[in-house]
Amino acid sequence: MYIERLKSKIHCVRVTDANLNYIGSITIDEDLMDAANIIEGEKVHIVDNNNGERFETYVIKGKRGSGDICLNGAAARKVQVDDVVIIMSYAMMDFEEAKHFEPSVIFPKRPDNRL
Repeated sequence: MYIERLKSKIHCVRVTDANLNYIGSITIDEDLMDAANIIEGEKVHIVDNNNGERFETYVIKGKRGSGDICLNGAAARKVQVDDVVIIMSYAMMDFEEAKHFEPSVIFPKRPDNRL
């Protein structure tokens, strides 16, 4: 049996930009991506602590060390700049493996989203 389990989490980062005129996705500082074990193109679940919105999109690499968290395209309508969001990804794994798997969870500092 396989189950879906939390793989990666970037806990409580500040939205730095929202770009409605982009084709879609979330841009994340590459340092944060590396620390949370998230890769470009990976599907992520976004939760906005300010307004309760929950949605899914995919990741685009942002400039390393920038602290950028930018929601693009339609997702830009679900957030405001300075909102605090949680970014999570999940992985399918064998039930026994899942019991012992340790997700990558990071807690960047606000307001600059640096590690």
